[in-house]
Amino acid sequence: MKVVILCGGKGTRLREETEFRPKPMAPIGGQPILWHIMKTYAHYGHKEFIICLGYKGECIKEYFRNYLWNTSDVTLSLGQNASLQFHDKNDGSDWSVTLAETGEHTMTSARVKRIQRYIPAGEPFLLTYGDGLSNIDINASIAAHHASGKVCTLSAVHPAGRFGSLRIENDNTIHVFNEKPQYEEAYVNGGYMVCSHQMFDYLSPDPQVMLERKPIDDLVRAGQLNAYRHEDFWQPMDTYQEMQHLNELWAQGKAPWKIW
Repeated sequence: MKVVILCGGKGTRLREETEFRPKPMAPIGGQPILWHIMKTYAHYGHKEFIICLGYKGECIKEYFRNYLWNTSDVTLSLGQNASLQFHDKNDGSDWSVTLAETGEHTMTSARVKRIQRYIPAGEPFLLTYGDGLSNIDINASIAAHHASGKVCTLSAVHPAGRFGSLRIENDNTIHVFNEKPQYEEAYVNGGYMVCSHQMFDYLSPDPQVMLERKPIDDLVRAGQLNAYRHEDFWQPMDTYQEMQHLNELWAQGKAPWKIW
């Protein structure tokens, strides 16, 4: 299945990085977080990617244009019959990557709508954000989607605890204090969606419409939104502190999303 990744937002809460590059290019362990996301999908056999570009999209284009040059040993033959040979097999050498300009100020609904031409009629597709890591079983989510018969299945995940959790009794006595629980109990939309082709019927081409507003609301009202519950690791990268945390996990060899 083709994998659509939203990479066009400005990432204003990560301004330390996004002043110079789009958030999906922020490095985790020396590679952009986008690469880590793509590695997860490729691990499950999904290697055809459609990248929705927007803010500083030229940085992502440059990364992929120079990917082999920057990750391989290279032999150059100079002169009239100049040639170029890349050595070694690199991660991503069997990937197909379509870099689609979807507008610098476009919201998520129109970004996905604008890449419809790359998804053959009737073909389902995978959809996620370019700033969240998980060890989700992609193929299990696809199976759950097909079993549901619905238009869209999103991954319901537990966000990492950001605040201390308390258990307060009726007399206001605190009996449990957990400084930062690993995961909160509530579910949130973690991306890693599976969409039937009918999803495009729910998407507005209006550049001001967010996928997470009217299109999702319409799916809910139509009874066409399904959840795949993922009870394990999921972590967004919304802030500099979260980026640091992901880098620390990688440096310590404790990156839960590294399933490949």
